[in-house]
Amino acid sequence: MSDVPLPKLPGRVRGRPFEKGRSGNPAGRRTGSRNKATLAAAALLAGESEALIRKAVELALAGDPTAMRLCIERILPLCRERTVNFTLPPIENVADISAAMQAVTSALARGDITPGEAATIAAVVETFARTIESTRRRAFTVDPLQILAMGDYDETEGYDEADDYNETEDCDS
Repeated sequence: MSDVPLPKLPGRVRGRPFEKGRSGNPAGRRTGSRNKATLAAAALLAGESEALIRKAVELALAGDPTAMRLCIERILPLCRERTVNFTLPPIENVADISAAMQAVTSALARGDITPGEAATIAAVVETFARTIESTRRRAFTVDPLQILAMGDYDETEGYDEADDYNETEDCDS
């Protein structure tokens, strides 16, 4: 045997087989594709879902806290959102915001809406207020293109260095 090292054979590269910043699968996983374990679990439970749900409900009714939590977690999201029926005055300017907030607090005080619903509606009213305010601010901003379109304005026209001298002289005395 010789002590000469053998050259490395081309094969799988250890470490970083792809150049940095480039995926081995640029297209990525197809949208909607599911994990193999998820597919296997779905196949096992395919015909048993009704029986399992019935059993979970029976256990929850018998007092099993884990089964109760599972049932409640599935039922509550369905009941959480509801349509709120109360009249919100139209909001067209900043002055209408206080009337809208008054309507929200009155409905909350009467018990027509929950505190969470009132907070959500108040956030919507606040969004209206910010939109109105930003629109109003935008109306007063100067567009640089308008300034350029005004024509040629000569800054030196009508400028007199003596005016600057007289102004500074007034400031010193």
